[in-house]
Amino acid sequence: MRIRPISPQLLVAELAARLAGADVPGRLRVAVDGAPAAGPDELAAALVDPLRALGRPALHVRAVDFLRPASVRLEFGRTNPDAFYEGWVDEPGLRREALDPAGPGGSGRVLPSLWDATADRASRAAYVDLPPGGVLLVSGSLLLGGGLPFDVTVHLALSPAALVRRTDPSQRWTLPAFARYADEVAPASFADVVVRADDPRHPALVESPVSP
Repeated sequence: MRIRPISPQLLVAELAARLAGADVPGRLRVAVDGAPAAGPDELAAALVDPLRALGRPALHVRAVDFLRPASVRLEFGRTNPDAFYEGWVDEPGLRREALDPAGPGGSGRVLPSLWDATADRASRAAYVDLPPGGVLLVSGSLLLGGGLPFDVTVHLALSPAALVRRTDPSQRWTLPAFARYADEVAPASFADVVVRADDPRHPALVESPVSP
């Protein structure tokens, strides 16, 4: 395994080129997974324009726009790490409204957001048509290992020390959930692309050795 330092700009360019060259029927469904401190939403957003420039229409969807209603999400309190780990994201809704329509045989009619967590009501977003050849970028935390149908998975990995250091103090109650995710799911062991993101200014790609 080789760790290759890379600039943030080159990381976006290389990822965009890899995704644009992916050969899958219909549309490409991509997970950009990582703790908020690693910036998965920011990376996914940065990929949209380069993908479009490479001839691949792209739509960015955030998992935080597919949360469950507060009555369900916060049933065990606002700072329960097990509830955060197991049930904050409405995975059936994300699959039904975004991943399945972008999948093989899907209509391409994708809902970019389902729930407004601030107002605690449906977001009332309009559907977006993602044409064949398009790329659906789904960003967020704890996305892997639960059976969501992604074609390509990108995981932004943080060391335990970096995760603590870079997580806002008001959100440190989530740290046990990310420790559990690393232990039970180990996303860095199987994601298609793993990026070490301890320092956002100096990411590094984890590359498997090439067989002789």
